[in-house]
Amino acid sequence: MDDGRLEVFSGYRVQHSTGRGPGKGGIRFHPSVTLEEVSGLAMLMTWKCAVTDLPLGGAKGGVAIDPRGFSKRELERLTKRYTVAILPIIGPEQDIPAPDVNTDAQTMAWIVDTVAMMTGKHSPEVVTGKPVDLGGSRGRHEATGREVAFVTLELLRRMGRSIEGSRVAVQGFGNVGSFAALALSQAGCRVVGISDVTGGYAAAGGIDVAGAIAHVRQSSHTARSRGFRARRASATANCLRWTSTSSSRRRSRPRSRPPTHRRSGRGSSWRARTVLSPARPTGC
Repeated sequence: MDDGRLEVFSGYRVQHSTGRGPGKGGIRFHPSVTLEEVSGLAMLMTWKCAVTDLPLGGAKGGVAIDPRGFSKRELERLTKRYTVAILPIIGPEQDIPAPDVNTDAQTMAWIVDTVAMMTGKHSPEVVTGKPVDLGGSRGRHEATGREVAFVTLELLRRMGRSIEGSRVAVQGFGNVGSFAALALSQAGCRVVGISDVTGGYAAAGGIDVAGAIAHVRQSSHTARSRGFRARRASATANCLRWTSTSSSRRRSRPRSRPPTHRRSGRGSSWRARTVLSPARPTGC
């Protein structure tokens, strides 16, 4: 650590299948990371690549750490040490990591730098999601969030509902959720609720998504609620519960467990998801 202390973290890299090609899957930094979680996510990558007919297999990696409590230099050293440990099993023809929860293009750049130091070869192809200056793809940073928006807009079209003015709540406002909210807003939807690890935020008249993104980038987690012009909900679940409740009224048999309460893994790691409803939020 920066103060000279030595800390030990558990890290994993799982390759579920390389039958269709090299493994493909992200690396996440989150305190809830376990071998079981990473194994399950690696399996999902196998199916995702298969159903989209990509010549790739399934893999996943992670380190059990909360990066919010560490400096950039500490995270760099952690990433490079993790890379040295998994170096024998990654590569463009073996397993290709990518960003995931709490990792980004900078993390991938550290991996490329470590591989170059250990092998003596510049190998930017060892990862995807790296900076454009290292050969990364333009638009990759926003791509996943835009995909969520495209699917949501297509769902609206198939349901026969107007896109203009449709009320949307987005659970998860990280790299995926923020760009999904922005794309939906630009398409004409009215984003009335967003949430992240600090809580839920709602505005019946609509949220300035671009302003919210700028505020998140400039604020720490502890100070994020200050200065944001949307009413803070008492809890994230309460903020988004109205969407599933109002939607269930349109079904003859309501779901016993609203889909907005499902988690993407263990702990508090939530996947970004969008929720649509014609009704006005209550208790939010």
